Amino acid sequence: MDFTPVTADLTRTGNTAALRRMLPEALPWSTFLPDGDLDTLLTDLVDTARRTAAPDDLAPVALLLTQWKHSAEAYADPALHALLTRTPEGDLGPVPMPVAAE
Repeated sequence: MDFTPVTADLTRTGNTAALRRMLPEALPWSTFLPDGDLDTLLTDLVDTARRTAAPDDLAPVALLLTQWKHSAEAYADPALHALLTRTPEGDLGPVPMPVAAE
């Protein structure tokens, strides 16, 4: 199952209990997310779907899901997760001031 317009309509209703039940089938990668992140994903998903300007424009939802999928990929790979979450050793040095775009 993909994230379809029907699923988007369900998302707009805000029924997070139904969404949580269907998520593993619709988005198999979501099973790698910790419970707290899964709750945040559901909240983000409902908020984004409700704020989408046109009901048939799923681009903002697709972008959000792509971002969350990358997070799930990091959780799914223990070596990558350890690398991304480790505490850096020592001072990482000065950070240059950003340059304003002209």
